[in-house]
Amino acid sequence: MKILVINAGSSSCKYQLLEMDTQSLLGSGLVERIGARMGCLTHRTYKGGKEEKVVREHPFPTHVESMEEVIALLTDPEAGVIKNKNEIAAIGHRVVHGGEAITAPVLVTQPVKDIIRECFLFSPLHNPANLTGIEVAEKLFPGVPNVAVFDTEFGMGIPEEAYMYALPYHLYEELKIRRYGFHGTSHKYVAGRTAEYLGKALKDLCSVTMHLGNGSSMTCVKNGRCFDTSMGLTPLEGLVMGTRCGSIDPAIVPFVMEKKGLSASEVDALMNKQSGLLGLCGHTDMRDVHAQIEAGDKRAALAFKMLVRSVKKILGSYLALLGGKTDAVVFTAGIGENDSITRAAVCEGMEAFGIKLDKAENNTRKPGARTISTPDSNIPVLIIPTNEELQIAMAAKALIGK
Repeated sequence: MKILVINAGSSSCKYQLLEMDTQSLLGSGLVERIGARMGCLTHRTYKGGKEEKVVREHPFPTHVESMEEVIALLTDPEAGVIKNKNEIAAIGHRVVHGGEAITAPVLVTQPVKDIIRECFLFSPLHNPANLTGIEVAEKLFPGVPNVAVFDTEFGMGIPEEAYMYALPYHLYEELKIRRYGFHGTSHKYVAGRTAEYLGKALKDLCSVTMHLGNGSSMTCVKNGRCFDTSMGLTPLEGLVMGTRCGSIDPAIVPFVMEKKGLSASEVDALMNKQSGLLGLCGHTDMRDVHAQIEAGDKRAALAFKMLVRSVKKILGSYLALLGGKTDAVVFTAGIGENDSITRAAVCEGMEAFGIKLDKAENNTRKPGARTISTPDSNIPVLIIPTNEELQIAMAAKALIGK
């Protein structure tokens, strides 16, 4: 069974084609600058243990033209990995927000598309593009089932006292203002892999997952379900991130609006796109931040300390929520999987909580899931590489199998 996974952005489209019988990757790529004067498609295929790369630069007026070229590359008589597009059994789509109406992966129907459209309010940058990806797939793959997998899915399992804000209750009733949580597809996949790695049933797993990247979030997993999560109504809440400020005093918003004469949309852009590491030191890539710290940049050092502090504060609170029963703390995503300096800083001083990092193992680069804590660490510290596309494909396979 072959499943195509699509993650459509407003001017981009990521994709992967997976063979689900072996969970192997057949092809993947990224189309950038869709709708611009010049676009770029970077396409990779994987055959016989070899990777082949194709780059094509020319205009892609819409997502339709970009996906048509992707299909042509996947089915190319010489370089392709399938004979024709009819080999694709289903298409899985990443959708950011499903509100309270959708709490599990679903086959796409008109009512489902209506809900995705209703959630434009909560995710104006992502949901419209995600819906475009679905509609393009419906046009180019008639009759093939489309499955929507929502970033908010895993976080919808948190209890009421975790998802409610202490605002007048009618705001929740009228506007559905609550914590939804994001990166749920990643957190769900990593929870499953963590349980598998530890040899436990998922229903028995109690862990903390740290998805650290340009966008970062943390999830407390209790008995295999999301028990708390750091992001909120939007992905802005929680940790210090690449361009997002994370949690701040809400009174800062009207104060800045008044003093700087900013509109609501302008202050929203300031917090989402101009803050975090970028606002503090001018860099978003942790490699650049570390290089600037080595060069004596005090702002870069401050930004790094603030990021680490935000992670440790939430980690400590989640250990408390789990009440001393924590099977593992897990690093994942770009920074979590690859940045030994950040991992070491997060674990520093956590020995009293039962966390002891093996410095040599932490500083060694190895593929796959592994343990980076010492044998006498009461709580294992793990690196579990995330794979959101595979999680989406597995959800699609399960649905069409029914």
